[in-house]
Amino acid sequence: MASVKDFSVEEKLSALIRLQKTDSKLDEIQILKGELPIEVSDLEDEITGLHARQTRIEEEINGISEFIEKKKEIIKDAEALVKKYEKQSENVKNNREFEAINKEMEMQNLEVELANKHIKDANEEIAEKAKVLDVAKKQIGSKESVLNNKKSELEKIIADTEKEETHFKSMSDEARKALVERLLFSYDRIRNNYRNGLAVVSVMRDSCGGCFNAIPPQKQSEIKQHKKLIVCENCGRILVDPDIHDAVDAK
Repeated sequence: MASVKDFSVEEKLSALIRLQKTDSKLDEIQILKGELPIEVSDLEDEITGLHARQTRIEEEINGISEFIEKKKEIIKDAEALVKKYEKQSENVKNNREFEAINKEMEMQNLEVELANKHIKDANEEIAEKAKVLDVAKKQIGSKESVLNNKKSELEKIIADTEKEETHFKSMSDEARKALVERLLFSYDRIRNNYRNGLAVVSVMRDSCGGCFNAIPPQKQSEIKQHKKLIVCENCGRILVDPDIHDAVDAK
């Protein structure tokens, strides 16, 4: 097989046209997919974020629940001490001992009161977080439903076009073998500059097939000779004459 350098300008033009037509076919397949690949990816990221939020809220609720259990233990211990002091108060020998025991009982009762307040506040916080958690779960369910529908739609398009896409990708790779890296770089750069992805266009009605800028007769004559690569002075696309353009197929 000839090396890239051995290909004539006409052969390189044919390779460029074949590459353009093949890439345009691949573009059509991507248009069929539309924004679905991006939408699927965005939804997956959003759902991952919602799951992380759900996990964080659940961990916070668990932490508050553990806090409540600790406060309940404090209440239990304090109440046990109160009972103990009540028994001790029955055997006091003087007012000093009685006052000391009463003071200890008051402190434990205050401990119970404070713990109950903490528990009440914590339960209110759990209730608020439970609401937020419920919203997050509903959002996840809703987003997952949309994601599944979009995935099914995308998978159907992929299944319907997979064979065709593989075929045209192979053709595109083959066409690139006849082109030097510098030319491929220019081709890809021009394609990326335009939404329709057209880097190689034919002369149509004495005008560029890409931007429709008029092409002078002298330049049209040079294009038909296939002796050199000529680009549109207005848009930078590679220009070819209709005959060679129509002669190249991408089926």
